[in-house]
Amino acid sequence: MSEMLPGLLLTVAGYLSGSVPYGLVLPLVLKGVDVRTIGSGNIGATNAARAGGRAMGVAVFVLDVVKAVAPVMVAQALLTGPSARLWIMATAIAAFAGHVFPVWLRFRGGKGVATGFGIFVVLAPWAALAGLATWVGVYLTVRISSVGSLAGTAVCAGGAFAIHGPGSPISWAGVAVAAMIFWRHRENIGRLLRGEEQSSRKR
Repeated sequence: MSEMLPGLLLTVAGYLSGSVPYGLVLPLVLKGVDVRTIGSGNIGATNAARAGGRAMGVAVFVLDVVKAVAPVMVAQALLTGPSARLWIMATAIAAFAGHVFPVWLRFRGGKGVATGFGIFVVLAPWAALAGLATWVGVYLTVRISSVGSLAGTAVCAGGAFAIHGPGSPISWAGVAVAAMIFWRHRENIGRLLRGEEQSSRKR
């Protein structure tokens, strides 16, 4: 019971951290562009790069990672009791949910790839590294961002499950995050199946 209040506060803080829409704020402040009106309309790094160039996309990606890393690391540092692992996991999932469903944007957020990656940078770093390497390799091969993102997500979630096993909440958090990311990419998947998804080579 002693961890209930700090756990709840950290979970709320995780959500609020995750809900900061850097992919909307940076292009709007620095370029005067609302990313919701261009490209895919998404507030993630890929669309931010369309609005403000590669450096803008990288900045948004890093910030979207950090907004998950920070609350999870704080939770790890502050919670040490018997229910610590569950509250840390709740904080991590809340940060991811904040990005995908931000209250400030009427719960219409991003697809969660960078923020999901940030969770596993802390909870399962080797799986996160494998996912990142997969994303980079696949993207450089096919030049389709969604394919790289989905492949990297699958490898990260699969790696976390392989490392931690079915008895760990980290493994099931990976499954839940991956399922949401794939669901958020359902339109991209439809275009891929129809051969209509755009490659950066054609832009």
